[in-house]
Amino acid sequence: MSVRFMSHPIEYVKGVGPARADILNKELNITAVGDMLYYFPYRYIDRSQFHKISEIHEEGVYVQLTGRILGMQTHGDKRKTRLTVLLGDQTGSIELVWFQGVRWITEKLATGQEYVVFGRTGSFGNRFTLPHPEMELLSEYKASPRDKFQPLYNTTEKMKTKGLDSRGMAKVMKNIMQHPQYRLTDAMPSDIRNKLKLVKLNDAIRWIHFPSSAEQMNQARLRLKYEELLLIQLHLLSLKHNRYKKIQGFRFSKVGEYFNRFYKEELHFELTGAQKRVVKELRADMKSGRQMNRLLQGDVGSGKTLVALLAALIALDNGYQTALMAPTEILANQHFRTIQRFTGKIGVNVALLTGSTKAKERKPMLADLANGTIHLLIGTHALIEESVVFQNLGLAVIDEQHRFGVEQRARLWRKNTQPPHMLVMTATPIPRTLAMTLYGDLDISIIDEMPPGRKPIKTVHAYDSKRNSVFDFVKEQIGLGRQAYFVYPLIEESEKMDLKDLMDGYESISRAFPLPRYAVSMVHGKMAPDVKDYEMGRFVKGETHIMVSTTVIEVGVDVPNASVMVVENAERFGLSQLHQLRGRVGRGADQSWCILMTDLKLTSEAKKRITTLVQSHDGFVIADADLALRGPGDLQGTRQSGLPDLKIADLVKDDKLLKHARKTAIEILDQDPQLTRGENTLLRMALRDRFGDEAVYAVVG
Repeated sequence: MSVRFMSHPIEYVKGVGPARADILNKELNITAVGDMLYYFPYRYIDRSQFHKISEIHEEGVYVQLTGRILGMQTHGDKRKTRLTVLLGDQTGSIELVWFQGVRWITEKLATGQEYVVFGRTGSFGNRFTLPHPEMELLSEYKASPRDKFQPLYNTTEKMKTKGLDSRGMAKVMKNIMQHPQYRLTDAMPSDIRNKLKLVKLNDAIRWIHFPSSAEQMNQARLRLKYEELLLIQLHLLSLKHNRYKKIQGFRFSKVGEYFNRFYKEELHFELTGAQKRVVKELRADMKSGRQMNRLLQGDVGSGKTLVALLAALIALDNGYQTALMAPTEILANQHFRTIQRFTGKIGVNVALLTGSTKAKERKPMLADLANGTIHLLIGTHALIEESVVFQNLGLAVIDEQHRFGVEQRARLWRKNTQPPHMLVMTATPIPRTLAMTLYGDLDISIIDEMPPGRKPIKTVHAYDSKRNSVFDFVKEQIGLGRQAYFVYPLIEESEKMDLKDLMDGYESISRAFPLPRYAVSMVHGKMAPDVKDYEMGRFVKGETHIMVSTTVIEVGVDVPNASVMVVENAERFGLSQLHQLRGRVGRGADQSWCILMTDLKLTSEAKKRITTLVQSHDGFVIADADLALRGPGDLQGTRQSGLPDLKIADLVKDDKLLKHARKTAIEILDQDPQLTRGENTLLRMALRDRFGDEAVYAVVG
């Protein structure tokens, strides 16, 4: 790209100036010409079409009319003035309405003149209206016709006060393209462009803003989408290449006594085929001499923790410590109890460090960690505090990694002078197209098989009108010695949303399940950690029959005796979150149930979510459905990924394009890892412009 022009401050573009530049920066983070050119329209209006007034039959649609002003009238006083203009053509009349700028509009318009009128239909009483339409004398329109397709840009109310509505944005775009220095350097190698029949960048940018046909619009979108996806894949793959080449890893060359004793003496069941495959992948990484950086995906209950433990035992056999970081104290405690139970007889020293760890316990623990006595430290964010010093950290495991920011993960990475092997785990299945973009620099392992003997959870949808029947069913389960969860979306009542809140739910459930026959616990995120742990502990020990909770129990609660999960206002939860909640039951040998409670009135999207969950238990099928329904920006963790927002590509609709772009990126880097040959140098510059200096470092090699 013409870097000097693209980085030209937007303030100096004709029609912008300091005040508009300031609002563009604050509202849209647009500071330069390049930012503006890559702010694309969200849709277009075909301005070649004219309607007759008699053809207007619905509200909220854009129409373009020609007609003569038959009369004008102002209403109200100086504080509240409204202008109505009666416009007529040979088929009828319609009222044009202004609530602002009345004096200026009145001076501009003249009765008896013919105008071209464009706007979005509204209604008042039983008549259609056109509020605040665009007006132009018919004679002026004929002398200088408009572009066939009018771009529409997302703007804000503050921008509109500065004249930067959609039409104002289009004017600025035109001024940029008419600038004498307007010339963009095309970073796409010509052989790739020609092979895929992609248009040149200058044409693509011009056509995306001001297409003269649907064909031009489609060609521009294809070119810009492909370039965006190609640059992202080049960035991720070059980071991966750089890691392989530059960052050495500890070489765990042997599988020794700790691993073998555990496997032969303490593991009283067969690993699933998927677990065995993943352990082999981890083993190959850790003995390769390069740093492992692997994402482990697996549904709730698929056995990820056991796989992580086996990796930790390999580290221990080679003289290295392991850190396992979890996002909540509940989950950290869960891991600690599970791993301590597994390894207690083979001499593995496991410790737990959280924010609740008392100072008198912390001091000797940190000393043991520094001298190597502690082999495996499990904890929360407390692990990344400066006072936590390992003797020789060789493996770092991060569970539910999407709950940690990039910097938090990096601080754990820096706990050794040479970066430890990294294993990040998630029970939130990530669609493959999304994983290719979010985690394209990681190797990915998937546990896609559940341990034998687990009965599939029966998922049912129940309306609020069936609440008494649901309560009766829960009482039956408790009578059989089981326990149940009731999960609510809110803690306190919201005036804006008619939801059953946690406090109200706790009271109603306590009435339906009274003492002394039943005992009810309650847990939510605003509780003090010690109170939360106490309440959770009562439920884990079986002292209470029902846990009333918010989504804090989404991860980290393992109560095999719990057989019923009731989700209140299930329509308010995302699919992946519902799937996570469902995974809190079905952890024992008994049949378990997930009951999705909803109101009778559901949106079509909510019905799709509920139906998908009732019909499927496959986390990846559910993740794909969630991605299709909500889009990548709303899925858990994607906002923390460190990747820029996609400006035009869509990870759902453009999955084939993404796969092709990744294949092309692999081919480019295989032949030219440093992007120094011929036309690839322009790709290198584009990477620097898009991702900053680290992108250049990644491909320097």
